[in-house]
Amino acid sequence: MEIIRGEDWYGRDLDGAEFDGVEFVDVDMTELRATGATFTGCTFRTVRFNVAEFTDTAFSNCTFQGCNFFDATFVRCKLTGSAFSGCDFALLKAEGGNWSFVDLSGAELRGARFTGVRLREADLTRARCAEAVFSGCDLSAASLTGADFSAADLTGSDLTGIDPEDVLLRGATIDVRQAVTLAEAAGILVVPTPTPTPPPP
Repeated sequence: MEIIRGEDWYGRDLDGAEFDGVEFVDVDMTELRATGATFTGCTFRTVRFNVAEFTDTAFSNCTFQGCNFFDATFVRCKLTGSAFSGCDFALLKAEGGNWSFVDLSGAELRGARFTGVRLREADLTRARCAEAVFSGCDLSAASLTGADFSAADLTGSDLTGIDPEDVLLRGATIDVRQAVTLAEAAGILVVPTPTPTPPPP
């Protein structure tokens, strides 16, 4: 495995670059830009992605350990099967893209923004998502046991399969359709609003 250690990639342009099985250790990728890049089976250890911007870039089956994603942006990126541990996601923004089967268990995602992201079967077990935004996301079949979505914005997201007893939702914002989904998941029978009987003439 190729190892890239301790290098300064500050502000580098990686448009169209391809990396397969590379291990990045203590690399500074602050304000790096990448469009159409591909990382396959790569490992990132204590890499700084601060204010980096990735567009239409793929991180397939990659591992991120102790990385900093402060104010990083992912637009239409694919992170399928990647795993994160001990990472800092402050002000992270993800717009569109496929994060299915991603392991974010136990992640501190307070204030992060996921908009229109596919998170199908992602592992968000015990993830701390208070005040985060998960708007218009596909969270179907995601593992959410013990996750904290207090005061989070979940509007427009697919919450099919969520168990309200296993997830902290106090103060979260949801839409009417989601309210019905959660009520039914809690075993509540939801019926149509009865038509008012007109008063007698």
